[in-house]
This record gives sequence, C-alpha cells and structure tokens, in this order.
Amino acid sequence: MTAADPQRAARALRGAAAAVLVLEGISVLFVPRGIAQTDEGLTGGRLTALLVLAGVLILASGVQRRRHGVLIGTVLQVPLLATGLLNSAMWFVAGAFVLIWLYLLQIRKELLGSPFAEPAAPPGPTP
Repeated sequence: MTAADPQRAARALRGAAAAVLVLEGISVLFVPRGIAQTDEGLTGGRLTALLVLAGVLILASGVQRRRHGVLIGTVLQVPLLATGLLNSAMWFVAGAFVLIWLYLLQIRKELLGSPFAEPAAPPGPTP
C-alpha cells in the first residue's frame, strides 16, 4: 500500500518523528533526578552526557525535514536506550520510545515504500 499523496504523507510522518524526538529529549531530562537518588549519585560526567543527549535529541527533531533526518533520529535511538545503564527505569521508557520509532519507520515503509528514502518530487507543470 502506498499513499495517494506521498509528499503529504512524508511531511506528516516527519512531523510525527520530530514530536517523538522532542518527547524523548524531555524524558532524558528527568533521568538526572532519578540518578541523584542512587548510591553512585549524579556525577558531572553523567549530567553532561544526559544534557548533551537531550539537546541532540531536541535538535534532531528540527532536522527531520532534511534528507537524512529520519536516519539521524534512528541512530539516536541507541544512546537513548543506553540511558537504561544509568537508571533502570529508562529501559522501559526508552524501550517504549524505540518501539514507537520502529512503528513510525514501519508506517513510513508502507506509505512511501522505504523507511529512509524521500518520496520522488511530483512532476512540475508542463508548459
């Protein structure tokens, strides 16, 4: 099944991907609070890594309209899932976000024919 208007479907899916990345970035910002209550505590390195990851996720939401935006978002799912090493609750939160991301890729594949390729530009008006 492909979309009747692939350009419109691609725009909608890019918007959904951007929204998921912003929510992922916000959820990473809650991790330091959970780590601070553990025995190891919140070190400067952990805090820096989490803040950088949150910032990169939010910035990646802005590049979803670019050609490789979906690929960048897919790559960022790995460090998001790795936050589970810092706080065990993040295995579940990040796992849910990874499943949502995989679902978006599946829908993109069904509607556009490929999870990463952009739809072909519509033919311009003929003179």
